Amino acid sequence: MRQLTQLVWAALALGFVVSRCPAGERPPAEAERVAERVLKRAIIIDTHADTPQMMLDEVYDLAEPASPYMISIPKMRAGRLGGEFFSIWVDVDWPHDDVVRRALDLIDAVNDQLARHSDALEFARTADDVVRIHRQGKIAILMGVEGGHMIEGDARVLDVYYRLGARYMTLTHTRYNEIGDSSADPQSHWNGLSPFGREIVQRMNRLGMMVDISHVSDKTFYDALAVTKAPVIASHSSCRALCNAPRNMTDDMIRALAKNGGVIDINFYSAFDDQKFRDAYLKVEPAMDAAVEAARKEKQKQGRHLSFAEATRIQQQYQAGLPAPSYTVIADQIDHAVNVAGVDHVGLGSDFDGVDAIPRGLEDCSKLPDLVRELARRGYSEPDLEKILGANVLRVMRQAEQVARDLAPEGR
Repeated sequence: MRQLTQLVWAALALGFVVSRCPAGERPPAEAERVAERVLKRAIIIDTHADTPQMMLDEVYDLAEPASPYMISIPKMRAGRLGGEFFSIWVDVDWPHDDVVRRALDLIDAVNDQLARHSDALEFARTADDVVRIHRQGKIAILMGVEGGHMIEGDARVLDVYYRLGARYMTLTHTRYNEIGDSSADPQSHWNGLSPFGREIVQRMNRLGMMVDISHVSDKTFYDALAVTKAPVIASHSSCRALCNAPRNMTDDMIRALAKNGGVIDINFYSAFDDQKFRDAYLKVEPAMDAAVEAARKEKQKQGRHLSFAEATRIQQQYQAGLPAPSYTVIADQIDHAVNVAGVDHVGLGSDFDGVDAIPRGLEDCSKLPDLVRELARRGYSEPDLEKILGANVLRVMRQAEQVARDLAPEGR
């Protein structure tokens, strides 16, 4: 009897592992066939891109055929991208009395592109909108607010962003705010989520707005999970076990996220995905930051702001000799997250146009099919690939929408 019990537990353990891991590598030709079938059927959703900065500051048109940026309509078409969350982000150092106006300008820039290119793009407010738009052969455009500092301590501003179409908010960015502590803070300010932050998470639940825990401190993360009634997302975070960056999530955090029903959307930033690159990056970072700061001060003398694109170009000059990793490190990150959390809790959050270093072979969104081929080669099933590419995020959106309906007062 004891041997039988041990065999049963061994079988259950094996099944538990298989549910998380691909069955085994496929030959290249078979992997290509699997990938092509998935690419025809899946709705690929990227939960984070910073392209609105370029739309506003560089007067960038998404239809530009020779686009120097990572996101454009031709590149999205080539990459089979079905939905893109554009980040509405204002630097934490932006003049305090101008933060909301800057956010509204970025939202206007997105809306302007939607109006110009209605033949290719359509705004989505719900998960069902994303599916409908995809079936019509268009690309669904969504928005997320990156940083709770952008509500200026006023919950009514959160409501405004939601009504304008934002469907998630990242609770913090690179500094603590009224909501909670950031992963970039050397010391705790609130010991996690603040009392106001708890109110904001609850308000987001009532709105149907996804709670995004990328950028938050570890304690803020656990506090947010304790408060929320809906699954949360990490819109652009990777695994700390593979690359030791405070912005990444520990395995315990990833498991807690899975228990909550949420999704970790893997970031494509080289310094979050590859330890060798990160180590080299940290050596040049002080000089690189000093150069950016000097350029920022020079712009201020001229009465101007240093644009995000200008800062990125300076940073890339210092990174020219660094050991750029292959895009397969992103597949490694996905593998690890799937092993830890299960395939139902992993997605894609590229951070396109928001990072200064990207792995070789995935320089922009047109290269996404190559990542799908790599995952197919590693043995992921077609249903599991569809989950990772977008179905998991759509599921969390639907759950957030349902929680809002459940919390709505009767008769509303």
